[in-house]
Amino acid sequence: MHMADALVSPAVGAALWAASAGLIGYSSKKVTDELDDRKVPLMGVLGAFIFAAQMINFTIPATGSSGHLGGGMILAILLGPHAAFLVMASVLTVQALFFADGGLLALGCNIFNLGFFPCFIACPLIYKKIAGNDPSQGKIFAGALFSAVVGLQAGAFFVVMETVFSGISELPFGTFLLLMQPIHLAIGIVEGLATASVVIFVWKARPEILNAPISPVPKGEFSLRRVLIGFLVATVVLGGGLSWFASRHPDGLEWAMFKTSGKEELKSPEKGAHESLAEVQEKTAFLPDYGFKAPESETSGEEGSPSRWPSVEVGTSVSGLIGGALTLVLALLIGFMLRRGKRSEK
Repeated sequence: MHMADALVSPAVGAALWAASAGLIGYSSKKVTDELDDRKVPLMGVLGAFIFAAQMINFTIPATGSSGHLGGGMILAILLGPHAAFLVMASVLTVQALFFADGGLLALGCNIFNLGFFPCFIACPLIYKKIAGNDPSQGKIFAGALFSAVVGLQAGAFFVVMETVFSGISELPFGTFLLLMQPIHLAIGIVEGLATASVVIFVWKARPEILNAPISPVPKGEFSLRRVLIGFLVATVVLGGGLSWFASRHPDGLEWAMFKTSGKEELKSPEKGAHESLAEVQEKTAFLPDYGFKAPESETSGEEGSPSRWPSVEVGTSVSGLIGGALTLVLALLIGFMLRRGKRSEK
């Protein structure tokens, strides 16, 4: 559900940049107040895991569409809403800057759509109400499923609203909405099942983590080593190998755009903010579309030829590993800076 710049006007892009920046500042202040040393490595490792997981699109049967894990609910449940939002912003920033996944003008929209709703709406208002303070496997499963569906439905609705306020005439509100919501309902169910599986794994390995975002346990009372190693191994496996098996079908947003306008991608304006930011992204994205840049002689050749599946490409594996590493470093850096700020305040 990563929006491209063509779907967003400069005014809407700037407004959502401002909203996301405000949420990042607010979250940073809250994390500084509540951060304990254990959460910093968990932020980094979970960020890398979500980056790798988002590379794997899964097919939605009988639709010709696909979806991928958003990961906001996993982060919110395991880290708490504020740290989760910062990690999600890190993931999406790395994707946009270095892999051209989502536009720079639309980055504020993507952070808001994929971060705000799971972290600040679905997790506290749905998951926490169902799972409670003494979660069981059944409560975790139900809470993760329903909260993931609601979070993704809200995000999909805001994608539609952002295109409407941007004046994208190719995507009329009614038709676009009626396509976006059902396909993201299906994607949300799969995401809910994946979220429940991850959270239940952590709950069985270290049940204290699920309570830590609300009532931090004193430092040193439990170890995260097993959980951290598990997520690191999963990151390497997902990004380095399983990413080859990502579905070749368009994702839910591209599918809904095609069904509405006949195009999976819309053309961006050739002047102004769109052009300037596209030039910046072209320079920073050293692995665009999660692969090596193709020589101009190849890009000017045949287009539209079907790609192989599975796509066994070294560039894909390198992208998964480097992207996970960059996200890990960025999330760790944010965590260490906030922890240092907390100590300086004391």
